[in-house]
Amino acid sequence: MTTLVLLRHGETLLTPERRLSGSSGSNPGLSPSGRRQVRAAADALARRGDIDAIVTSPMRRCQETARPAAARLGLNVQVEADLREADFGAWEGLTFAEVRERHPDDLGAWLASPDSPPTGTDETMQHVSRRVSAVRDALLSRYAGATVLLVSHVVPLRTLIRLALQAPPHTLFRLDLAAASLSTITYAKDGTATLHSLNDTHHLN
Repeated sequence: MTTLVLLRHGETLLTPERRLSGSSGSNPGLSPSGRRQVRAAADALARRGDIDAIVTSPMRRCQETARPAAARLGLNVQVEADLREADFGAWEGLTFAEVRERHPDDLGAWLASPDSPPTGTDETMQHVSRRVSAVRDALLSRYAGATVLLVSHVVPLRTLIRLALQAPPHTLFRLDLAAASLSTITYAKDGTATLHSLNDTHHLN
């Protein structure tokens, strides 16, 4: 088995307000609360003790999430560009209520089809799925039989979970991943995926 441990980044100042923060936005770092969360996550991962490698999105909040875990585990952090968050275009920094008010037709189309992009960008959920799938396949090849900590964002991590479950695209919007939560997927040699844990936040309590 090859195991991917999925860690969502800790909170930024935008997270509690549920504001969209994608790859073309302000690239915020962690808030004080987020820094406390990632230290707790690092402690939990150190107790787990079986992480062989750490791979992270290049975005600031993810690198700041990965570093405490790397320090506790004595590992280097590898940056993978295709683990970045989706591009939300003109919706960057807005809440869904604000997007619904300003761009109702585009939001409706985006929620209805993985081939419809947000306003002002060409990146669809289908595009995100393709790049995240390529990262997954490369990691499964490179780290066969190992356990990899993958630090990323809501959309890429939901995508990995959706693909593991072989669920339809609209399932993406039915999954909740809290800041600094942990989820775990294992992959057999034939590629069969099993979701073992989802949105685990016990370490934050």
